[in-house]
Amino acid sequence: MLRRSQIRENIFKLLFCKEFHEVEDMDNQFELYLNDVEKLLGEEETVFLMDKEVITEKEKNEIIDKVNAVIAKTAMIDDKLNEASVGWKTNRMGKVELTILRLAYYEMMFDDDVPKKVAIDEAVELAKKYGSDMAPSFVNGVLAKVYVEE
Repeated sequence: MLRRSQIRENIFKLLFCKEFHEVEDMDNQFELYLNDVEKLLGEEETVFLMDKEVITEKEKNEIIDKVNAVIAKTAMIDDKLNEASVGWKTNRMGKVELTILRLAYYEMMFDDDVPKKVAIDEAVELAKKYGSDMAPSFVNGVLAKVYVEE
């Protein structure tokens, strides 16, 4: 089973993939990402190997559902991010930072299972791992402003 942060990281990767594919192609991207690994049949459910971790069918569905939920709200999320980010509209942001911000905003505003501060902390960690040197402070600044305004 994956940790919450691992599930979030996989959601981030699929959302990032969306930046390079049409929404209509995302089902195919889900399949490529989640199923193009060695499959094992467990006694109770199918499990998938991913980065030497095991992902259950339930986790796989959770990842896909959250990716689709964020995609469905992308226009609204981008409007809110444009209001919160000073001098950096979403069309000027790096794809990594924008994807992290979209996911974090979604978790802060629409996912009752994720406390807002946790969403911010996890976003900063993703920015440290995948973003530029300035990404963690940028992501933290934008999300802190969103947090204060809400």
